[in-house]
Amino acid sequence: MASASATLPPPSKTLLLLEGRAIPELAAFVAAYPLMSTAPRGDGHPVLVLPGLITSDRSTGPLRTFLSGQGYEAYGWDLGRNYGLLPGFERRMVDRVKELADKHGRKVSLVGWSLGGIYARQLAKALPDLVRSVITLGSPFAGDPRATNAWRVYEFTSGHKVDARDNHMGGDIAATPPMPTTAIYSRTDGVCAWQCCMEEPGPLAENIEVKGSHCGLGHNPSAVYAVADRLAQPEGSFTPFDRTGWRKLVYPDPARPV
Repeated sequence: MASASATLPPPSKTLLLLEGRAIPELAAFVAAYPLMSTAPRGDGHPVLVLPGLITSDRSTGPLRTFLSGQGYEAYGWDLGRNYGLLPGFERRMVDRVKELADKHGRKVSLVGWSLGGIYARQLAKALPDLVRSVITLGSPFAGDPRATNAWRVYEFTSGHKVDARDNHMGGDIAATPPMPTTAIYSRTDGVCAWQCCMEEPGPLAENIEVKGSHCGLGHNPSAVYAVADRLAQPEGSFTPFDRTGWRKLVYPDPARPV
């Protein structure tokens, strides 16, 4: 996926303007709550949810509330707004994962939205013995880092160049973490080129496409259901997401032609 997306432009201005869909998607989240609750229930293991660029734990509140109701111990990152890798942030994120693993005596699943998903992948590579699974929501980890409408914002807030992103914890951003990994994305993402948000499918890696905006992925009903479904897999096992039956109507085939 990385080579195929290396020269992609950012999403169009039209798609960027359509990010306003995130507001009705939140209303849909509330309306669909009873249906989403039919997702497989969790086994009580800890889940750390990481927010996107310039957002905070407040943005992931709906997702964490839902996961808590599904039987998980869901946590925010407790680091305020995500302005990028400010001094000390890598160490503090590593400490947060270790804290939760020690508290529960179990591996931690990581769910990251946009930039938070890149953190999740890199934390998983740095702490493979403490991380159970990784799920990303519209995270541009493959291809050119400028294939987004937010890269200038990242450079301004973090003080880092996007070209230097492989020099941080975990190494190669595009490399797949060594545990079950799911990339959830939308082809109508107005912030990140969707091709850059796709994983290379493998024995422990998959892609799930949903319909919606980038800014609404954390409360998009189909994305939230998929997150819960993937987290419910028994530790140490991996079965690709089942798109048969009614799910085929909701979740497009990621392998279909562009």
